Amino acid sequence: MSRVLRQPLRPGVEWELDNVTFDREFPRGVVAKLLAERAEQGGWELDRVRIGADGVRRVVLRRRVIKAVRTA
Repeated sequence: MSRVLRQPLRPGVEWELDNVTFDREFPRGVVAKLLAERAEQGGWELDRVRIGADGVRRVVLRRRVIKAVRTA
């Protein structure tokens, strides 16, 4: 259902992208609720939504990757 990949969009900032698809049988309210739960629990934000001619929703979520910097 989802696939996570990392992609640098500009120097110094790295985003983790998650592609999620929902069948046309899922009502809009259910999809919104599922995406809100992922945002609250995992820190994801909505990047892009595409609804195909067949009714399938393809959603791209993203979150910033924070890398620990060694100080010593």
